[in-house]
Amino acid sequence: MANTHRIPSRRDFLKASATAGVAACGLSVVRGAHAAGNESIKVGMIGCGGRCSGAGAQALSAGPDVKLAAMTDVFENRMRAKQQYFKTKYPDQFVAKDDACVFGLDGYKRVIEESDAVLIACASKFHAYYAEKAIEAGKHVFIEKPHAIDPGGCRRLKRVARMAAEKGLSFVSGHESRYSFPYQEQVKRIHDGAIGDVVAIQSMFLRAPYRVVARDPKLSETEYQFSNFYHFRWLSGDDVPQSLVHNLDRMRWVLHEENPTWCFGLGGRSSSFGEVFGDMFDHGTVVYEMPSGVRVYAMCQTQAGCYPNWDDIIMGTKGTCHWTACKIEGETSWRYEGPKNDPHTEEQKILIGSIRAGQPVNHQDTMIDSTYMGVMGQIAVYTGKQVTWDQVQAADFEFGPKVDEVTLDMAPPTVPDETGNYPLPLPGITSFEL
Repeated sequence: MANTHRIPSRRDFLKASATAGVAACGLSVVRGAHAAGNESIKVGMIGCGGRCSGAGAQALSAGPDVKLAAMTDVFENRMRAKQQYFKTKYPDQFVAKDDACVFGLDGYKRVIEESDAVLIACASKFHAYYAEKAIEAGKHVFIEKPHAIDPGGCRRLKRVARMAAEKGLSFVSGHESRYSFPYQEQVKRIHDGAIGDVVAIQSMFLRAPYRVVARDPKLSETEYQFSNFYHFRWLSGDDVPQSLVHNLDRMRWVLHEENPTWCFGLGGRSSSFGEVFGDMFDHGTVVYEMPSGVRVYAMCQTQAGCYPNWDDIIMGTKGTCHWTACKIEGETSWRYEGPKNDPHTEEQKILIGSIRAGQPVNHQDTMIDSTYMGVMGQIAVYTGKQVTWDQVQAADFEFGPKVDEVTLDMAPPTVPDETGNYPLPLPGITSFEL
């Protein structure tokens, strides 16, 4: 039976690894999906940027039985560069034929066809859609955050997770904080009462902008926006679901997977102007009220030359936890001194280990609601209005165009004005169907 209720611990992973090579158990082997005991596990990459390439390398590090069988990217030059990189660095594990290294928006079809497990990290709008196509085809999936960028995408994510459970396929989340050994111990101590009752949380993801891409005159407007997708909200969702979702997922974990009842937000753009910054805000703050009475004060910023911080400060009745330092101060003083690991590598070990052991892992119980929490926060920032959990759960709108209607030769949903800047949401005026 698929594990749908929790992130495997280090002990769980070691146990799964020890059973490598046993017969498949609980896996529905459909259309070429790997069965435990087979000679190799073929993975494919949908996306050839830094994150998906990192996931590909981390999957290959799980053992020589893992092979890279296919890859795709919107852009040929990026795909060719990564094709050469993997072929050179992993000569014994790179088995992708030339016709399985493809580019364009339809390249995902070839990757799914060639793979046992699909790694998805590309323009975020497509994450849940590609996951749906892979699970429909009977393939295991690793999906990077944000798993969705709007309520319609969240609904798709729910369907995909349910389908993965029914088919006995692994569906592994890129919320990598949960795979960190230090963070696992830290949360255990909080749950055991080390800081008493949690009363408030301050969460921060403050940094310089994502890498900006200058316009290439050979590209159409839509192609340019894909090349610079982190800065266009119809492709990336903006920075609450894109970055702050890491903090929100961690804090749901701390709060025993509690979901907010409502939130409000504020944000805008104050310093990041010019076409390279697309149509996203460069700062936003969201205040979430939880059913337990805890307030989560969450803020993100993408501005150069400003104070950077990506910490969470968890305040309790008996002490305070400083998340990134893995430190508790108060009635009980503690700092983590145990073994450390790379969470990005760990998430691939979990994926590959589950396939080897025939024990599928499904992170639906955490990935879906953490994604919803990020989406509702961004809506609150854009509109300037209160947004309730019930409203966002009932909504089904997508940032247009619909994902299956996107083409590289279409007119994009946003274009720059005469100053080179793109229109922005206007809090108090912008609205969505909630």
